Order: sequence, then C-alpha cells, then structure tokens
Amino acid sequence: METLLDVISVKTLGDHTLELVFENGAKRIFDMEPFFDRKPFVKLKGSPLFFKASVRYGTVVWPEDIDIAPETLWSRSVAA
Repeated sequence: METLLDVISVKTLGDHTLELVFENGAKRIFDMEPFFDRKPFVKLKGSPLFFKASVRYGTVVWPEDIDIAPETLWSRSVAA
C-alpha cells in the first residue's frame, strides 16, 4: 500500500498546471487539463476560480467545495 502524502503548498501556473510541494519535500507538477471535462472541475476551466487554489487538510481545494484527492495529485504528477 502506498503511503498517503499531504500537500503542503500549491501554486497555480498559467498553463493550468499546479506546482505542488508534498510533506516529504518532493516538488511535483500536476496537469489539471484532463480533469476539466469532469464534474466538479468543469467550473475551473477557463475561470479565474482555478487560480484560487489553496491547501486545506493536506490536499488542494478551491472555492465552491471543489477538491482533489492527494493520492491523485501524487500519482498523476511528475517531478518538477
């Protein structure tokens, strides 16, 4: 079983990616583009809402009760 790592910081980038730092110090890049056709992430596509990402309870969240699981962020991101 893979260890669950908390996100400790997020920075939104102009190309719809997230720059993430995990609790183990790893810096990774996550591409949100493939998720924009899925609920609830459709609200983020082409919206200033995307740039309001923050970290709460170890994962990335947005206003309007949008969040994404930290294990998804880890497994689908690449080293920065």
